[in-house]
Amino acid sequence: MKKIIALTVLMFVGLTAFAQNKNAKASIEVDGVCGMCKDRIEKACFKVKGVKSAVWSVETHELQLIYNDGKTNLNEIHNSIAAVGHDTKEIKATKEAYESVHPCCKYRDEEVKEDHKE
Repeated sequence: MKKIIALTVLMFVGLTAFAQNKNAKASIEVDGVCGMCKDRIEKACFKVKGVKSAVWSVETHELQLIYNDGKTNLNEIHNSIAAVGHDTKEIKATKEAYESVHPCCKYRDEEVKEDHKE
C-alpha cells in the first residue's frame, strides 16, 4: 500500500513539474506617449504566438500581459515591441524602428512628451 501511495505522489510531482503555465502573467514597462502608441504596442504583443492578453497604460507605461509560456517567452514579446519602435526596460528599439513611428509618438523627444501631458 505504501508503494502505491509513494508511486502516486511521485507521478503527480513529475507531471506537475513538466506542466506548462498556460496563463503566465507579467508586467513590463514600455515607453510611449499616446493612444496610437497603445494600439501599436498591444498589436505587437498579439503578433507573438501565445499572447492571450496585452493591455498597455498610457499614464503608467505599464504593459500587463497574460501569455502561454509553453508557446512564447518575455524575450520574444520584448523583441516584438522593439521591432515596432518602442523601448522596453530590456530591449531598446533600433533607430530605424523608432523613426518609423508617427511623429506624434516620438516618446524620446522631450517636446513630444510635454505636448502629451495633460
